[in-house]
Amino acid sequence: MFWKFDLHTSSHLEALLEKEDVTLTELMEEEDVLQECKAQNRRLLLFLSQDHCMQELLHLITTEPPAGVDEMKRFKYPNIACELLTCDVGVINDKLGNEETMLETLYSFLEQPSPLNPLLASFFSKTIGNLITRKTEQVISFLRGKEGFLSLVLKHIDTSAMMDLLLRLISCVEPAPLRQETLNWLNEEKLAQRLIELIHPERDEERQSNASQTLCDIIRLSRDQANQLQEISEPDPLLAALESQECVGQLLQNMFSGERTESCIVNGIQVLLTLLEIRRPVVDGVMDAQGFERSYAVNSSILLAIQPQLIHFHQLLLEPPKRSPMLTTLGVLEEPLGNTRLHVARLVASLLYTSSASHAVVAQELCRLNTMDLLLDLFFKYTWNNFLHLQVELCVAAILRPCAHEMRLQPGLGSQEKSSLHQDALQEQALSEPQTPEPTVTPENSAHNTLVTHLFQHCQLVQRILGAWEENDKIQLEGGMRRGYMGHLTRIANTVVHNMEKGPVHTQISRLIAELPEECRGCWETFVDQTLSETNRKNTIDLVGARNLRHSSEDDMESPFPKELTLQQAFSDYQIQQMTANFVDQFGFNDEEFTDHDDSIGATFDRIAEININIDAGQDSANTAVFEACSKEKIQPFDDDEEDIWEEKEINYVWWFPVIPEGPGSLFKPGPICLVVCIHSGAGWIADFGEVNSKAPAAGAGFAAWDSPASHPATTETEEKGWAKFTDFQPFCW
Repeated sequence: MFWKFDLHTSSHLEALLEKEDVTLTELMEEEDVLQECKAQNRRLLLFLSQDHCMQELLHLITTEPPAGVDEMKRFKYPNIACELLTCDVGVINDKLGNEETMLETLYSFLEQPSPLNPLLASFFSKTIGNLITRKTEQVISFLRGKEGFLSLVLKHIDTSAMMDLLLRLISCVEPAPLRQETLNWLNEEKLAQRLIELIHPERDEERQSNASQTLCDIIRLSRDQANQLQEISEPDPLLAALESQECVGQLLQNMFSGERTESCIVNGIQVLLTLLEIRRPVVDGVMDAQGFERSYAVNSSILLAIQPQLIHFHQLLLEPPKRSPMLTTLGVLEEPLGNTRLHVARLVASLLYTSSASHAVVAQELCRLNTMDLLLDLFFKYTWNNFLHLQVELCVAAILRPCAHEMRLQPGLGSQEKSSLHQDALQEQALSEPQTPEPTVTPENSAHNTLVTHLFQHCQLVQRILGAWEENDKIQLEGGMRRGYMGHLTRIANTVVHNMEKGPVHTQISRLIAELPEECRGCWETFVDQTLSETNRKNTIDLVGARNLRHSSEDDMESPFPKELTLQQAFSDYQIQQMTANFVDQFGFNDEEFTDHDDSIGATFDRIAEININIDAGQDSANTAVFEACSKEKIQPFDDDEEDIWEEKEINYVWWFPVIPEGPGSLFKPGPICLVVCIHSGAGWIADFGEVNSKAPAAGAGFAAWDSPASHPATTETEEKGWAKFTDFQPFCW
């Protein structure tokens, strides 16, 4: 932190601030103006907090720049002005939030005619959103005093920045009592009902989409905050209004009034799917035991409002809004499935997974309309639409597994949801995971029993599975492509088999299959025992072997022990033994070690001397056993009959004192001691130190290093064969 000591060099900005006639535009041209503002440069903040400077900054973010300027420079100053106003500096926040004239200038942006400039709208939303967070009481009081505030915001709802402003009012107001007052005020202004009115065929698509997304976000935020702030006894009025039968009924009435457009129907179903959500995956926050944030109870009023309109949704499956032919990689699709029918399928799946007292009413209506039979027809008609296949599979699983709302899945939320594909993956994973034992359905639950019977008898689920499988095999034998629904069809067949064996309605499923015609029942049993079993076996085979492929020339062999786990465990043990409770205190150096006092010179060396190294060489451990086993496996014994060079042999040590001449005419003196090592190996050689017959040379005569001795002892036959004489190598011991 060099600036603490004022060591930084003065920038050009400081020179500008010393000028008496400096302008705001000149300061905004400096590259470090934002950095200096966030660093709370006192002179800069005093200049910016002047009334004329603040008004000029607000004018930049609320007024359309003049046309005819390069787009790269046209919004340069508005962007910098927005960053200066939202840099979260107390002086600027106080100036904006405490003076009503500043708020009036900012509020005037909403009074402009539609459509708003989207970039300026984002600057406005960011600025007022920051004030809602930092100057909550002042800004909320100001907005509540404006009679037409919500009308202006909803007028510009086609601009996405207005959505952010509404969500700020719901989620960023603190403390809790003030937040509750704000929610009551928004509910009194009929915010939920007015947003629902925007989802209407007569409205433009952008307005419908933003209104739908705002309602979905309000529902999720309200539910999350209700669970987090459980100490608040008063319920969320906006959530209560949206879950009421009146609001849901009004939404459905708007969807099916007049011309049925895909935009209105899809956006309306988005809201219904959000209301029917029972679980949501975690994005931020703490997960529960099942890996989800929380579970939500669905209000019965929602189902009671949907039930009378199910006939309209069923009709949409038969006659969706017209769509043009679609060119695909497999050819031209004359009648595409469309987003409308896909969302209707998602809605049916969500209804079947819903746990509510009114679930029986919905189940009976679906049976009466024969909706499941129609969905199965679409399943096999649109061979390559896996989005539809997944939703039909979810419907079948929900019928065969009552209380399936306990599963880890979330009904699809559609294209507006950023994580739509991720949600489909979660649904697919939920179906593949084994389910925990579920409570047995009682005979009194006649509505669900009716659904199960309807699925097997009227929809002929077993016959459809067998017929589609046979047709696919025939196509593949003729060289055709495997049908795109075969993977989901396999999972549906496995769901039937699993729930027939141990599901909560296994008795009813077994009875329904036993009532099938004898020929059909025999085909099903053969299919389950052979075809389906073989398919499941193939699906569980690893595409690549568990062992890593190696070149044959490598001599590294597989160890019988799990190498990775063993090494990881050993390293973990090492870390645990090194990391002690006082590790933080012992880590690094003390401040006194950096001083120049003489008494601290040896501090570092004293610490080194205190280090204890514990080596448990005498103790056997798991790592030792692993090492020994690997060593025995790596080292292969020799199979030939050659002498083992590592075999232990008897070693003898002999001291030898040679004599060397000291000089001319002198006597002999002992030479250096030589240690001769003799290794005895049975029939090997041994050393013989015979008597040395050396004589001193005459005076003045040179000494011949390799003079022969005067006489040699008689050499025997034994000596010639196995004995070595070191007398000839005496000079080497000099």
